[in-house]
Amino acid sequence: MSLIIKRKKDNRVVKCILHRVADIPGGVTVSVANLGGSALFEGTPIGKGSNGLYTVCKTAQVITEAAAEATTYEVAKGHHFKVGDRFATAACNGQVITAIDKTDASKDVITVEATLGAKVNAGTCAFESSGANKTLKVTPVAIAGTNSDVENGDNLFVDAWVIGVVNAATTPPVSDAHKAALKTIAYV
Repeated sequence: MSLIIKRKKDNRVVKCILHRVADIPGGVTVSVANLGGSALFEGTPIGKGSNGLYTVCKTAQVITEAAAEATTYEVAKGHHFKVGDRFATAACNGQVITAIDKTDASKDVITVEATLGAKVNAGTCAFESSGANKTLKVTPVAIAGTNSDVENGDNLFVDAWVIGVVNAATTPPVSDAHKAALKTIAYV
């Protein structure tokens, strides 16, 4: 085993968990094989995956209103969507993502193969659906308790909280379906 030294610049960490009441003892291992982002943020919903690993519930906040016939959606940075995922909202069935433009420093532009079919307002939480429907692909059972950098090939070990209070203004975006599944996490 060799010594590896990595140089990084620390960024200001935004905390969203106000009260931590109960966690999964020993933490959980989160699979990074299907993540499109570079960091897993505190408060991100996670659900049970396969082989004892947990999976991130992919969400993104739409930042610009999109018309009913639109096939491109501007979303805030920090999401984990990848090409091939299904992009949905509470009012729109999931469509397959064909491209993600990450060249703008302030936003990403997600292109889907067919329109979502309804107007999508700014501030809407988009999520990964299980198909051409409005069903969550991953049902959350906990939230990540710390910020972690995502490195390809290395799964993440994080503390996972099942009971707690979260600041809704600083947490990663969550839909009403996520909140309903996380019955013991209070968003204030």
